[in-house]
This record gives sequence, C-alpha cells and structure tokens, in this order.
Amino acid sequence: MARKTAHDDPLAPATIAVGQEDLLLDRAVQQVVAAARAADADTDVRDLTPDQLQPGTLAELTSPSLFAERKVVVVRAAQDLSADTIKDVKAYLGSPAEEITLVLLHAGGAKGKGLLDAARKAGAREVACPKMTKPADRLGFVRGEFRATGRSATPEACQSLVDAIGSDLRELASACAQLAADVEGTIDEAVVARYYTGRAEASSFTVADRAVEGRAAEALEALRWSLATGVAPVMITSALAQGVRAIGKLASAPRGARPGDLARDLGMPPWKIDRVRQQMRGWSADGVATALRAVAAADAGVKGGGDDPAYALEKAVVAIARAARSR
Repeated sequence: MARKTAHDDPLAPATIAVGQEDLLLDRAVQQVVAAARAADADTDVRDLTPDQLQPGTLAELTSPSLFAERKVVVVRAAQDLSADTIKDVKAYLGSPAEEITLVLLHAGGAKGKGLLDAARKAGAREVACPKMTKPADRLGFVRGEFRATGRSATPEACQSLVDAIGSDLRELASACAQLAADVEGTIDEAVVARYYTGRAEASSFTVADRAVEGRAAEALEALRWSLATGVAPVMITSALAQGVRAIGKLASAPRGARPGDLARDLGMPPWKIDRVRQQMRGWSADGVATALRAVAAADAGVKGGGDDPAYALEKAVVAIARAARSR
C-alpha cells in the first residue's frame, strides 16, 4: 500500500507544530499519538521539555530497540533547546529512525528559526497552531468545531457562544462538544443562552487555571465574574487548591514517564496530565510551597477568618500567579 506524503500522514518521520495556541498544539500531538497507537497499541510516547532533552538524549531515545517498538518523541518549546541539542535534532532530521515519529512543538518567530527551517527542508509534516487573538478567528474556530461533529449551528448561536465563553479555546471546544452531545437538531441562540449565558465564565476552575498559568489579570477578572454570578468562595479556594496540588504532584513525578502511567499513579485523567504539564512550566518547588500557603490563608479567610472573602481570594490569586513565574 502506498504511503501517504509527509503532508498527509501523522506517522511521517517528523511533524512540526508551529504556533502558540496550546489547544491546537496539544491536538497536533494527540493526532500523531492516536495514529501511532492505532498502528501499534504498545507505542511508547516520550513527552519532553527542553531541559529534559540534553545533548545525546535524542540519540538514546531513537536508538534501535530489541523489540522494535514504535515510538513517538514529543519535544515541547523546541525554540528553547540548547545549541548542542539543536545540532542533534538537525542531524536526526537528516536520517530519521524507522518506526519513530518526532514531534517538534515550536512557537514560531525568530528564536530557534534555524531548527524550524531545517525541519521544513527535511520535509517534515507541518501543522499550523496560530494564537487566535481576533474574535473572528474564534468565531471561525467554533464553526469548525460544530462542522467536525457533523452538527449545524446558526451564525447567531456561534457568536453567542464566543460572547459567553470568551477567549479560552479549550472552554470553547468543550462547550461545542457538550452542545453537540446534548442538543438535537440545529443549535440556535436560544440553546446557547440556556446553557452558557452568564455561566461559562463563572467557573471556579477557570479562575484556578488562569492563576496557575501566571495570568494574574485574567484570573482576577474571572474571579470577580465568578463571585458576581454567585459562585461560592469556598468552591474557588477548592479549585485553587486542586490546581496548585496538581502542579506539585506532576513536578515531583519521574521525568519521562508515560502519560498513562502518570494518570494512574497521580490519580488524574490523561487529558489533565497534558494540561497540567503545560501549566507547570514556570513553577519551582518554592513557588508551589508559597502558593499552597496562599491557598490555606484564603481558605481560612473565606470560612470566617477574615472580614472580606473576596479580598482573601484576590490575594491568593495574585500570590499564585506570581508563584507560577518563580522559576
């Protein structure tokens, strides 16, 4: 059977996912992993950050295996690799190993452009993952999500969903999936209003996600909206605690462990492992300790230990966002 071209085949020797939209980068990885595991259920997936890929590491990971197992090697933030490691990657691109798929996630731009150029010259499959900063881009994304599920949504419904959810692509994708699963027939503006208007941004987990990502302004905005729409302060402290603890658990886990093994050992679903791995990049051990103390103080504040629960939560959110940049 004829092999697909590198442009079509997720199992091409190398894939480069270029851009800064985390959801799209994750989907590019998931597509390759799914294709590899469809070909071989025992595919070994190694998901690495720049500090984990030292000179010589790639050669070890791609050396012939006694059992000839299929392997996917994912390198995140490839633009941040050291000069010596970039040499290793360029050399590998010129002579890729059988049964191994290399996935490079690259932010684009000038930093690390030489590696990007080398991958393109070597014929790597490329997936565009641009940051969706314009409302029109997010509107197009929502339309595409509904099309992908085979569902019909009116233009007004798509716009209402963007207005209700905001700029978080993960939240938008989740909302589209929920509506597609729950609603029969055409999805219209009334359906979106019933499900999401005044509710989507009021998630305590949105507050926690923005805080542990170090996005203080967005976390505070989500916090104030949550409180204004009736979310209980104790629910927000619980979400903050879960978010920080997840960072701590994953940070202390063995490096290079498979997502499936981590999910079992840490008690998290695999999708959450991927999400927390993205969130933990700026964290240090001291930062986790500082954030946990901030959560404990906020918890006491919202349970009667302070005069103003909102102020206690704001202090915690700011402290956690700062801790997320402690590395």
